[in-house]
Amino acid sequence: MTILSVQNVVLPAASIGSENPLAPLRTQREPHHVENIAELPADLRENIEYGRLHSPLPCLNQDGYNRTLVETALPALVLENDHVRATVLPSLGGRLYSLVHKGTELLYRNPVFQPANLALRNAWFAGGVEWNVGSTGHWTGTCAPMHAARVEGPDGTPVLRLWELERTRNLVTQLDFWLPEDSEFLYVGVRLQNPSDVEVPAYWWSNIAVPQSPDRRVLVPADQAWRFGYGSRLDLVDVPLYEGADLTYPTRHPRAVDFFFEPLADEQSWIASVDGAGNGLVQASTERLQGRKLFVWGQGDGGHRWQEWLSPGLEGDGYAEIQAGLARTQMEHLKLPAGTDWHWLEAYGRVSMDPSAAHGDWGAARRAGASALSPLLDGLPAREQAWLEIVDSAPAEQLAVGSGWGALELKRTGWTVSDGTPFSEDTMTSREQAWLPLLDGQLPAADAVPDGTLVAWRDLLEAAEDNWLVWYHRGVARHYDRDVDGAIEAWRQSGDNAWALRNLGVVTGELEHYERAVELMPDLVPLVVEAVAAALDTDVTRAERMLEHAPDDPRIQLLRVRHALETGDPATAHDLLAAGIQLATVREGANPLTDYWLAAEEALGTQRPVPPQYQFGMGGN
Repeated sequence: MTILSVQNVVLPAASIGSENPLAPLRTQREPHHVENIAELPADLRENIEYGRLHSPLPCLNQDGYNRTLVETALPALVLENDHVRATVLPSLGGRLYSLVHKGTELLYRNPVFQPANLALRNAWFAGGVEWNVGSTGHWTGTCAPMHAARVEGPDGTPVLRLWELERTRNLVTQLDFWLPEDSEFLYVGVRLQNPSDVEVPAYWWSNIAVPQSPDRRVLVPADQAWRFGYGSRLDLVDVPLYEGADLTYPTRHPRAVDFFFEPLADEQSWIASVDGAGNGLVQASTERLQGRKLFVWGQGDGGHRWQEWLSPGLEGDGYAEIQAGLARTQMEHLKLPAGTDWHWLEAYGRVSMDPSAAHGDWGAARRAGASALSPLLDGLPAREQAWLEIVDSAPAEQLAVGSGWGALELKRTGWTVSDGTPFSEDTMTSREQAWLPLLDGQLPAADAVPDGTLVAWRDLLEAAEDNWLVWYHRGVARHYDRDVDGAIEAWRQSGDNAWALRNLGVVTGELEHYERAVELMPDLVPLVVEAVAAALDTDVTRAERMLEHAPDDPRIQLLRVRHALETGDPATAHDLLAAGIQLATVREGANPLTDYWLAAEEALGTQRPVPPQYQFGMGGN
């Protein structure tokens, strides 16, 4: 029989820390910008140009994590039958943390929880299966809780349902984990509901971490792929041979790279990773989920360093990612009409095939994979129809509580959502309740840190009774809507508070706003970091003044290195770097630690090698 239980996963974990209270007026630098868009087919170009997210608002950034690992019990929900054991983490974006088939782990299961700076809101962690909804990148909910409940399945077995409001697009995201009693496959039903009266950009990629080793190969029904590297070009290449190597073997890539496979007409949708014996993991889906992808970190120093950074104490050859999405590439968004939902069914489990076929000629290998999977693939449409019988069933037992933002948004809009994904008012905490008075035209100006601005509430903010907090949020909402002049006016009206002054500093570039904000909030590290970095661009004297009393933090130390370089003191810069700076929030595609080390060496006329711990570079094409 299938059992659904509430358990804990105990592992070394870093603290996620508190959210950054500074409004994310822009997204972090996104490495998925396409330079050669004019060369692409019209439909691909149109999807890339449509719907890109320019800010994660109303969400705030999550950059308060550290790298101190402490044994921690993470809440887990476990579905298990005689063949398969699936472990889901409801407090961390519903991550499928582990999938065990008869004692063998099929996924790359990270032995630690270590956030790093790779997501739309900064914090992200490697391993398992991540569900990405909203926009290009790792979704805003990847390190946030989801609602979870038990639902009666179509065959009488329990279904684990997770749901939440994706706040940047206001899409209701539903995940139903279904493990039939006799099944060797875990089924995951996904539904995106657009309850609004406007079209919404839709994006989805299931991100599956699998072990990599020299004998592991990725199989997928494709003969071509769109290659995307750090050269920011999308180029159509043949599969499997690329630059003299077989691209379907993850460990044969010298650099980090994405391959978005072109689906073959009349082929069912699946992707697998198999070892030298022909065994491994397969992900398959019904028709709507057409895209498939391979990502590798590459075998360079930077790729190895990133894997160690994401999995401290990493053993073996690390992991690769196989992925499945709504579009052909992750640069695209599709148009989800008003009042519409999209749904599909995914399957995860063990694949076993003749190793000589799996590792032989490409065409024969992918056909052998399809043949081995034919019972699963042929049965998916019927499984989806069975799941749809219970997709709207009300939860039978609540197992975890997500946020109250869905309930708050329904309070404002009156939208109708499925009974299967309820957002009850009692899920609202004081954080969401603080916005309720705005529905009646007021937003009390408590002496508190402003929350992330509800940018969709702009009309209510514009009509509300004036105070400093209302003016602050008006400014953020105006800026989000590209009304920069209106934003500046609002923040000036907000007055002498660090939050509005900081925003003025960001948008106008006038350093006196930043300097005054730091005077008011000298211990707010993200503010000091922003202010000093801005000052170093144009006014080193102001930067020095702010650095004199800056808090002790690795991000501040890095700015001291930059200051030393820009003031002609490379020896001090070298000494600071040589002493060791552990920058927890180093960003994918950016490598200031190496850049500053090399700059100091050049200025000193020396050639000491970059320390291994600073080699995050992912350069190349």
